[in-house]
Amino acid sequence: MHWHDGLLLGYTPMDAVHEEFVQCIAAIQRGTDAELAGLMAALERHAVQHFEEENHWMVSTEFPARDCHIDEHAAVLKSVRDVRALAEAGDLSECRRLAQALADWFPGHADYLDSALAAWMCKRTHGGKPVVIRRKLDLRSTETGQVGE
Repeated sequence: MHWHDGLLLGYTPMDAVHEEFVQCIAAIQRGTDAELAGLMAALERHAVQHFEEENHWMVSTEFPARDCHIDEHAAVLKSVRDVRALAEAGDLSECRRLAQALADWFPGHADYLDSALAAWMCKRTHGGKPVVIRRKLDLRSTETGQVGE
């Protein structure tokens, strides 16, 4: 997984935490077996902070679609915690599989659930829709981390 402009939603605090999430996933994908337990622990710490922050935004601003979004966060966090516990016990078999599942899941989650929250937060904090400026992307190359024109 690689961060690229196609993942930007236009709400800077959310975009920053999303970039960190992508970095955590990428670290697991390229990490050595000896690093996986520590990388899973780092992913869990990040996910807790990430989801708590988004959940707080949704609850504190009475975001209409918050319940299913919060439930999805809880399900992902449970999976991360389960795999982290396995890794700490020496079973690394699920770490990379979870990282790939999260890499597959995240763009859709961001496009549908998080983009609505980003629009909501921009409307509440700035009075308008998010503005996203994206560099010209060749999305076929984002899988390899080679973003170009």
